[in-house]
Amino acid sequence: MIGSALLVTHDEHRNADAPMPSVEDSLGTKLLPFLLGMIAGSVDVIGFLGLGLFTAHITGNLVILAAHIVARSEASPSLMISVPVFIVVLTVTSLFAGALERASASPLRVLLWLQFMLLCAFLAICVATGAGVSANAPSMVVAGMFGVAAMAVQNALVRIALKGAPATAVMTTNITLLAMDVADILSGQQPDRVAKACERAKHTWPAVAGFLFGCALGAWCAATFGLRSLVLPVGFALLALALGIVVSRGQSRLHRSEPSDHRV
Repeated sequence: MIGSALLVTHDEHRNADAPMPSVEDSLGTKLLPFLLGMIAGSVDVIGFLGLGLFTAHITGNLVILAAHIVARSEASPSLMISVPVFIVVLTVTSLFAGALERASASPLRVLLWLQFMLLCAFLAICVATGAGVSANAPSMVVAGMFGVAAMAVQNALVRIALKGAPATAVMTTNITLLAMDVADILSGQQPDRVAKACERAKHTWPAVAGFLFGCALGAWCAATFGLRSLVLPVGFALLALALGIVVSRGQSRLHRSEPSDHRV
């Protein structure tokens, strides 16, 4: 995946002094993958229904673009620039998170705030532009890129700011792993393998469930309210930000309370 490839180097050069919450740390961190999945699922389906653009499953835009080219039909500029925008934002976010870590600051809260602000911009432009505007209009192209940027930030934060979290914006790998883990659990033939499958499934299913729930709710809202339904992922993002603030503060207090010679 594009996001995974760009973030491998960052993962290998983490600053050990920077406090990094784990998905296992608290109820808040356990809820974050589910909530992030709802954000990604809802914004993806709303963006697709309203603009013909995938904001989370970014490579899906290449498929749509190829179909337009073969059919010799007009394609939105959003389809052509979404992948480059995604890569640029993901790279900048990774570099920014690295700078925060070198300053011994957890990037989780900052990246959740950035995701929230980008989604707010997506919503604001769509509401200000109004209904009936072509998806190819410059304002709507810019709006769509704010959505793409928000999902690029989310892809980065689950890799570099929340240890043990699965991908929350792309479900193909998650569903594959979950199905294989369920098969291993049902077979029950190798206890060690079953134990590992249970551990992986425990982390994977909330993201999958959140994404599916977000898709379903987002589709219903989009059919009823159009692009104004982007208020839904914005609300989820605000809740995720609140959780991130609580988690980061708890992690910072824990980090400060540890004796310096016990820190890795």
